[in-house]
Formats: sequence, C-alpha cells, structure tokens
Amino acid sequence: MRFDIVTLFPDFFTSPLSSGLMCKALAKKIAEVNLVNPRDFTTDKHRKVDDEPYGGGVGMLMKPDPIFAAVESLPILPRRETILMTPQGQPLNQSLLKELAGNCEQIVIICGHYEGVDDRVLHLVTREISLGDFVLTGGEIPALALMNGVIRLQPGTVGKTESLKAESFEAGLLDYPQYTRPAEFRGWKVPEVLLSGNHQAIAQWRYEQQIQRTRDRRPDLLEGAGSRGAEEQRSREQGDMGDNSSH
Repeated sequence: MRFDIVTLFPDFFTSPLSSGLMCKALAKKIAEVNLVNPRDFTTDKHRKVDDEPYGGGVGMLMKPDPIFAAVESLPILPRRETILMTPQGQPLNQSLLKELAGNCEQIVIICGHYEGVDDRVLHLVTREISLGDFVLTGGEIPALALMNGVIRLQPGTVGKTESLKAESFEAGLLDYPQYTRPAEFRGWKVPEVLLSGNHQAIAQWRYEQQIQRTRDRRPDLLEGAGSRGAEEQRSREQGDMGDNSSH
C-alpha cells in the first residue's frame, strides 16, 4: 500500500517512520510512504503557501494552488482515496481503518495548517476524516494515527494476526483486562480464573469483563449490535482455546 502525505513539515514523520512496527512494515515493503511538501510547488520567490481569508477573519488559510499542484504531481493507483484530515470530518474508528486497509492501494493524506485550507481543496478530496472533537495545530498527528492504524492491519505487519481479532472495538466492545507474570504484584493478584486452565470459564470471564468495561467506560458502544458481536467473538475464542489446550 502506498501513502502520499502532503505536508508542510515532512521532518515530523522521520522518527515515527523509523521506529517499531511502522519501520518494519516499510522495510518489508508492506507499505511505502512518500512525503510531499506543497511549498515545493509554489511559484513566487517567497514560496508562500498561505494567505488572508476573503471576508476577513483571524488567521491565515492554506492556498489551494500549491496543494493542487502537489496532489496532481502524484501517480494515480487504481484504488485511491484522497483524505483531508479535519475536525469537520468523519470520525476515525476501527471500522473505517479496516475499510481503508481492505479497499485501498493508495491513500493520499492532506495535512492542513494555520486556520485550515481553502474550501476549494475539497474538490480534490474523496473523504474528510477527523481524529476527534478537538483542534490541533496541524494535520500531521491525525495523519500519522490514520497511517499507523491502516498499516498495522496489512498482512505481515503484526506477527500474530489472531491478536487483531481480539482487541477493543473488533466486536463492538472494549477489550477485556489482561495480565502477565508475576501472578502477584504489590498486592494485586491476577484473577484466579485466568490461572485455572479452564478455557471455557476464561472465555466467559473475558466476555463478562468486556460487557462490564464497555458499560462503565463507553456505554454508547452497547447500543446496536455490540453484544451480538461479542458473543460471536466469545464463540470463536472458545473454539481457538479448544485447539490450543497446551497454552
């Protein structure tokens, strides 16, 4: 999968793309990232990418012409999305990440700055996506979050693909509590059921914990098909445990 990031600050991505699973995915050619600076497509001697908004107002807007030129310089792959990261966009969630991961060969991400972009930039865009109901100084952090979420879903990025099936939001619910060694730490003990070796009881406990955590922290997720999705996940988990009784 190819990512083209249109950004005034390409150096922002240097460290994240050189670390962890993102770095490994790029090294294995699972994904490639191309950084494009709109400033390189300006035509004036000051390389100006922003200007005052018509009608007055506070702040500056990114001009449309450098952004259009930057995007139009890119190759066009058959299944391509051009995304503007903006607080006004569709909320980013796991379902959307899965859709992008499964349907796209190329994702172009436009990172706004200042007070935003000239509205005519939307003629380039196939989606507007928001990281949440808050405002940041630019689109680079949301772009990195989207890119990370999509790349980790690509085959070969995460070592154990089973781990992608049993995590928060995959069944419409939050994940269950998890523990590792030691069995007791500073007086806090691992729940006995997890030490019992009874895989059916463990699956039931985990399911109940998912429901409880979701009810306590994100009751909105319980509306709709969340419980049905969790039941399906619990059934799969019980089947998996039956096949792996040595663990």
